Amino acid sequence: QVHFVESGGGLVQAGGSLRLSCVASGFDFIDNAIGWYRQTPGNRRALVAAVSSSGSTQYADSAKGRFTISRDNAKQTTYLQMNSLNPEDTAVYSCAGGSWVGGRYLPNSPYWGQGTQVTVSS
Repeated sequence: QVHFVESGGGLVQAGGSLRLSCVASGFDFIDNAIGWYRQTPGNRRALVAAVSSSGSTQYADSAKGRFTISRDNAKQTTYLQMNSLNPEDTAVYSCAGGSWVGGRYLPNSPYWGQGTQVTVSS
Protein backbone atom coordinates (compact mmCIF):
# COMPACT_ATOMS: atom_id res chain seq x y z
CA GLN A 1 0.00 0.00 0.00
CA VAL A 2 1.30 3.44 -0.94
CA HIS A 3 2.04 5.55 2.07
CA PHE A 4 3.44 9.05 2.65
CA VAL A 5 4.43 10.49 6.02
CA GLU A 6 5.24 14.17 6.21
CA SER A 7 7.00 15.87 9.12
CA GLY A 8 9.00 18.95 10.02
CA GLY A 9 6.28 21.58 10.14
CA GLY A 10 5.77 23.99 12.98
CA LEU A 11 5.45 27.60 14.02
CA VAL A 12 8.15 29.96 12.81
CA GLN A 13 8.56 33.72 12.61
CA ALA A 14 8.65 35.51 9.31
CA GLY A 15 12.09 35.28 7.79
CA GLY A 16 12.75 31.92 9.40
CA SER A 17 13.36 28.49 7.92
CA LEU A 18 11.94 24.99 8.11
CA ARG A 19 12.91 21.68 6.57
CA LEU A 20 10.08 19.33 5.73
CA SER A 21 10.49 15.59 5.17
CA CYS A 22 8.32 13.15 3.28
CA VAL A 23 8.95 9.44 3.76
CA ALA A 24 7.39 7.21 1.10
CA SER A 25 6.69 3.50 1.06
CA GLY A 26 4.71 0.91 -0.84
CA PHE A 27 5.83 1.79 -4.36
CA ASP A 28 8.94 2.06 -6.51
CA PHE A 29 10.19 5.34 -5.06
CA ILE A 30 13.40 5.50 -7.06
CA ASP A 31 11.54 5.54 -10.39
CA ASN A 32 8.95 8.14 -9.46
CA ALA A 33 8.85 11.90 -9.29
CA ILE A 34 7.65 13.43 -6.02
CA GLY A 35 5.80 16.68 -5.56
CA TRP A 36 5.32 18.87 -2.48
CA TYR A 37 1.96 20.63 -2.26
CA ARG A 38 0.34 23.05 0.12
CA GLN A 39 -3.26 23.75 0.98
CA THR A 40 -5.04 26.46 2.93
CA PRO A 41 -8.65 26.25 4.15
CA GLY A 42 -11.15 26.58 1.34
CA ASN A 43 -8.54 26.20 -1.37
CA ARG A 44 -7.27 23.36 -3.52
CA ARG A 45 -3.85 21.87 -3.09
CA ALA A 46 -1.23 23.79 -5.01
CA LEU A 47 2.06 22.38 -6.22
CA VAL A 48 5.02 24.04 -4.52
CA ALA A 49 7.94 22.02 -5.85
CA ALA A 50 8.69 18.71 -7.52
CA VAL A 51 11.72 16.54 -8.14
CA SER A 52 12.17 13.90 -10.82
CA SER A 53 13.71 10.48 -10.31
CA SER A 54 16.99 11.86 -11.71
CA GLY A 55 16.97 15.00 -9.58
CA SER A 56 15.51 17.57 -11.97
CA THR A 57 13.42 20.14 -10.15
CA GLN A 58 10.43 22.36 -10.71
CA TYR A 59 9.18 25.20 -8.53
CA ALA A 60 6.11 27.35 -8.26
CA ASP A 61 6.88 31.03 -8.77
CA SER A 62 6.20 31.67 -5.09
CA ALA A 63 8.88 29.15 -4.12
CA LYS A 64 11.65 30.07 -6.54
CA GLY A 65 14.75 31.36 -4.80
CA ARG A 66 13.45 30.48 -1.33
CA PHE A 67 12.62 26.76 -1.34
CA THR A 68 14.81 23.81 -2.32
CA ILE A 69 13.50 20.31 -2.99
CA SER A 70 15.77 17.28 -2.79
CA ARG A 71 15.53 13.53 -2.42
CA ASP A 72 17.43 10.68 -0.81
CA ASN A 73 16.54 7.50 -2.66
CA ALA A 74 18.25 5.27 -0.11
CA LYS A 75 15.92 6.64 2.56
CA GLN A 76 12.91 6.95 0.24
CA THR A 77 12.64 10.49 1.52
CA THR A 78 12.00 13.83 -0.15
CA TYR A 79 12.91 17.10 1.56
CA LEU A 80 11.66 20.64 1.20
CA GLN A 81 14.01 23.26 2.62
CA MET A 82 12.07 26.49 3.07
CA ASN A 83 13.89 29.75 3.75
CA SER A 84 12.76 33.36 4.08
CA LEU A 85 9.30 32.22 5.10
CA ASN A 86 6.46 34.71 5.18
CA PRO A 87 2.88 34.50 6.50
CA GLU A 88 1.59 33.68 2.99
CA ASP A 89 3.46 30.36 3.27
CA THR A 90 1.17 29.27 6.11
CA ALA A 91 -0.53 26.03 4.97
CA VAL A 92 -0.67 22.28 5.35
CA TYR A 93 2.13 20.77 3.29
CA SER A 94 1.86 17.28 1.85
CA CYS A 95 3.54 15.15 -0.79
CA ALA A 96 2.48 12.80 -3.54
CA GLY A 97 3.95 10.71 -6.34
CA GLY A 98 3.94 11.55 -10.01
CA SER A 99 5.72 11.27 -13.32
CA TRP A 100 8.08 13.55 -15.20
CA VAL A 101 7.08 14.29 -18.76
CA GLY A 102 8.67 16.81 -21.06
CA GLY A 103 10.61 18.31 -18.18
CA ARG A 104 7.51 18.88 -16.10
CA TYR A 105 5.96 17.13 -13.13
CA LEU A 106 2.63 15.41 -13.67
CA PRO A 107 0.73 14.13 -10.63
CA ASN A 108 -0.58 10.60 -11.07
CA SER A 109 -1.13 9.23 -7.60
CA PRO A 110 -4.36 9.29 -5.59
CA TYR A 111 -2.44 8.74 -2.37
CA TRP A 112 -1.68 11.50 0.11
CA GLY A 113 -0.21 11.67 3.58
CA GLN A 114 -1.73 13.52 6.51
CA GLY A 115 0.39 16.55 5.81
CA THR A 116 2.35 18.77 8.15
CA GLN A 117 1.20 22.20 9.31
CA VAL A 118 3.44 25.18 8.66
CA THR A 119 2.49 28.42 10.41
CA VAL A 120 4.47 31.59 9.82
CA SER A 121 3.85 34.48 12.20
CA SER A 122 4.43 38.09 11.24
